[in-house]
Amino acid sequence: MKLSEKTIASKTIYEGKILQVILNDIELPDGKKSKREVVNHPGGVAVAALDENNNLLFVKQFRYPYKEIVFELPAGKLEKGMSPLENGKRELLEETGAVGYSYISLGQVYPSPGYTNEIIHLYACKIKSLGESRPDEGEFLNVEKLPLDKAVEMVLNNRIPDAKTQIAVLKTAMLLNSGRI
Repeated sequence: MKLSEKTIASKTIYEGKILQVILNDIELPDGKKSKREVVNHPGGVAVAALDENNNLLFVKQFRYPYKEIVFELPAGKLEKGMSPLENGKRELLEETGAVGYSYISLGQVYPSPGYTNEIIHLYACKIKSLGESRPDEGEFLNVEKLPLDKAVEMVLNNRIPDAKTQIAVLKTAMLLNSGRI
């Protein structure tokens, strides 16, 4: 069976500072018509930064959609004109004050492919130096260090619900245990 859908018509129904919502009329593989709502997003990046004792840097910040404080790796949206890696280095420095080295890609994540085209790029690195964080205006967060083993345990016990953080923590632990980091 052919697994593709053809766009017949497309209409922007919302244009925001970060995202755009599109309503598409589509044709399904069986020829029937349907609609798709798509959230266009510039993409993001997250960094698992390890110190010399294999502690990871995390940030805690209030996430409005969930109305709760979320424990996650330093992350942010992609800025135009910068590569995902450059964005990751920028976010790590801004949010934690850390400068990393020996960056490796942990791949890409599609956080919710049913309705958004967002792609999050994941990286791991070692921490070269640690200074003061410089969050963006309107961004409020606390930086915490946590042993990688403890972070894995928290992921497995669902104490870290953030998907990008779960994936990056588990991949970092696997690569560290196999000697690839």
